[in-house]
Amino acid sequence: MEGRRILRLEQRRADLRFPLPERFAERLANARIDRLARQAKFLAAHLSTGEVLVMHLGMSGRFTISGAMQGDFVHDAGGLAAHDHVVFHMEGGETVTYNDPRRFGFMELWPAASFEAYPRLMTMGPEPLSNGFSAAYLDKALAGKAAPIKAALLDQSIIAGLGNIYVCEALYRAGVSPKRLSRSVPGVRASRLAPAINAVIAEAIDAGGSSISDFAGTDGGLGYFQHRFDVYGREGEACKRCGAAVKRIVQSGRSTCYCATCQR
Repeated sequence: MEGRRILRLEQRRADLRFPLPERFAERLANARIDRLARQAKFLAAHLSTGEVLVMHLGMSGRFTISGAMQGDFVHDAGGLAAHDHVVFHMEGGETVTYNDPRRFGFMELWPAASFEAYPRLMTMGPEPLSNGFSAAYLDKALAGKAAPIKAALLDQSIIAGLGNIYVCEALYRAGVSPKRLSRSVPGVRASRLAPAINAVIAEAIDAGGSSISDFAGTDGGLGYFQHRFDVYGREGEACKRCGAAVKRIVQSGRSTCYCATCQR
């Protein structure tokens, strides 16, 4: 999409999680995507019109590419066509289709000149793999916090973009209990946790993500990191390190899988 024009936008409903922008199709028609960027779980298409198209997949959203010029990306869209809500008809003949059965995703337009003040990104913490994230950062960010470390790592104002699965996996690798109070993590535990988070994220990217129920890539293919899970989804199975049974608890409405023997 980068460097190409949106010849036509096909809008099949008025809203996703929120109402779609006013005159959405009209404002995007013939706009060139000068740059595609990502911050945490937000996608940002910087347009030649002076606006930024902000997109979020929510729980079940996906973009799928199809068209004669995409080579390896020529695949069926996947998912029911009834959930194809927005279709980008691109210069060059490709279509990029947004499919979202649960409609928790959203799309918004924001002036490029003030994009640094886009409110949904104002409170985001640093991303894993970025220069701003380190054990020293965790020491400072977690100091004095009484929340369980699992909840703190899911807090987007502390670390941007970490999801439930990868937090479980990183805590296991670092040997840190998900129930441990955050204020007790700085120091030795943070020095193990920061690189564990980065390793899990890097391996998941390399494997194409984790296809649990909804996820698929832009080519319609699945991710394979779920085949490498150490604890997530393995309740009752033997821990790969010590052999004890993997446990599952619920924290803040989310499943947490961990080994009570290895994680302290």
